[in-house]
Amino acid sequence: MTTLLAGDIGGTKTILRLLASEFSSESQILPTQTILYEQIYPSQDFPDLAPIVHRFLTTAVEQLGHPLHPQKACFGIAGPVTDNTSELTNVSWSLAGDRLERELDIEQVELINDFEAVGYGVLGLSEPDLCTLQAGQVDFTAPIAIIGAGTGLGEGFLIPEGAGRYRVFPSEGSHADFAPRSELEFDLLTYLRELYNIERVSTERVVSGMGIAAIYQFLRDRDPSVETPALTESFKIWKQEMGKENKTIDLSAEVSKAALTGDDYLCQQAMRLFVEAYGAEAGNLALKLLPYGGLYIAGGIAPKILPLLQQANFLKAFATKGRVSPLLYKIPVHVVLNPKVGLIGAALCAAQITQD
Repeated sequence: MTTLLAGDIGGTKTILRLLASEFSSESQILPTQTILYEQIYPSQDFPDLAPIVHRFLTTAVEQLGHPLHPQKACFGIAGPVTDNTSELTNVSWSLAGDRLERELDIEQVELINDFEAVGYGVLGLSEPDLCTLQAGQVDFTAPIAIIGAGTGLGEGFLIPEGAGRYRVFPSEGSHADFAPRSELEFDLLTYLRELYNIERVSTERVVSGMGIAAIYQFLRDRDPSVETPALTESFKIWKQEMGKENKTIDLSAEVSKAALTGDDYLCQQAMRLFVEAYGAEAGNLALKLLPYGGLYIAGGIAPKILPLLQQANFLKAFATKGRVSPLLYKIPVHVVLNPKVGLIGAALCAAQITQD
């Protein structure tokens, strides 16, 4: 039995989990992991990750009533990771695995990108953690794809290495060019270029939380008369708060919630465009990888708009790829419902360290 520390490290909050992990047999693909203690901390209240971990471990010992100390740790970081170091984008932390090993007295500390952690995490999900949009035909020797819209858009993939183990690769595919498929989407492309004063539009500009807000603004500007009074007020406040640190309105959340109620035409149209663009990009990723091991839709947005993803528009856009469309009908497509998939992934990555 090995004691592991896993973390999901973001600019707003840090979630830490202490686990007991064990491979009961050499043939066991995934370890048996038992959660010993878990806690959430506001990241902005601390100058670095190390003080959070020290407080966490001290409290864990007090709560559990016996001494313990993790041998290995893995942290999923909301920011780029290079050579086991990371500069967080939304909090002024500079993290390095070797420094954390010394300061925390942990044998090995691994830093991975938060979406890479999601990649490991999908391996540890069970049936209640998923909603299957398309059953497909699973091939466990094939790659697995992950895509997830939230504040931005994450993409990645897993390659099987044999004996049930996978290697996870992050990707910057979300920064590839947005490819409009209709006259309306061509108009959206032109609108976004002018709105942001940019030469090209990436897919992330459309398929993300900021994308929902931009799509709504685009449709609103085309015909302001169809906007409801409630969204008029929300949009006004959202515009006034742009650039401010503390905001009271999340326009993308307001639009998606109004679309789900079914009584706001403009929000419904905005989310229809968003869902179709999301499906098309998931299909583009699938074409490049042929992930017959499964395509997993993660990120914070998907579970919140699940009824919209379950409608025909998403899978239609996913599979409408001309003469190669039949290839995509065979790919299993799942929505990840568990919000702690990244934390699960960090724990599984830490367990994999113990095998190396």
